[in-house]
Amino acid sequence: MAKTDKRIDTYIGKAQPFAQPILNHLRSIIHTTCPDVQETMKWSFPHFDYKGIMCSMAGFKAHCAFTFWKGSVMKDTHKVMEKVGQTAMGQFGKITSMEDLPSEKVLTEYIKEAMKLNEEGTKIPRRKTTKPGTKTVEIPDYMMAAIRKNSKSLETFENFPYSKKKDYVEWISEAKQEATREKRLGTTVEWLAEGKSRNWKYEKC
Repeated sequence: MAKTDKRIDTYIGKAQPFAQPILNHLRSIIHTTCPDVQETMKWSFPHFDYKGIMCSMAGFKAHCAFTFWKGSVMKDTHKVMEKVGQTAMGQFGKITSMEDLPSEKVLTEYIKEAMKLNEEGTKIPRRKTTKPGTKTVEIPDYMMAAIRKNSKSLETFENFPYSKKKDYVEWISEAKQEATREKRLGTTVEWLAEGKSRNWKYEKC
């Protein structure tokens, strides 16, 4: 029996007309490939959990996005995935029609790989926050994907100086448990939407 969430029915129902068949298609393939998947809403958009977060999807005014939680360590055998945060909000780029999606066969293959990564307890590698000789913050794909789905959070984060971005990246990356990382990520998106830095409680007014 599929473990569905009525909130996702509502989410898809309120999505733009072009987005509804895309979101329904992705949802159907996920359930067919992973019968034990559990639907939920996190950070205001649909997520699919299987032994931890597996993937997510979102609908926007002009495009949809789909993200694998551990996409950065997936093989991408068919070379169809993009780095989250570079050219679009998800690993399949800006999805504006069904034609923008990989084939059902490819999607099924990638979902099975994502399932296996969670079954094996594969961890997302921690990234260094700076490159030698620069002050560029390297942001994990999953973190940027969550932030980009909230326009206020994204605006705040992009306008932050190096040090404040680094504070958030380190706080999330240093979490030892996935549940802790997920909680911190949710708090990060919330605080950024309010214009707050990681250490806002200790900053002078």
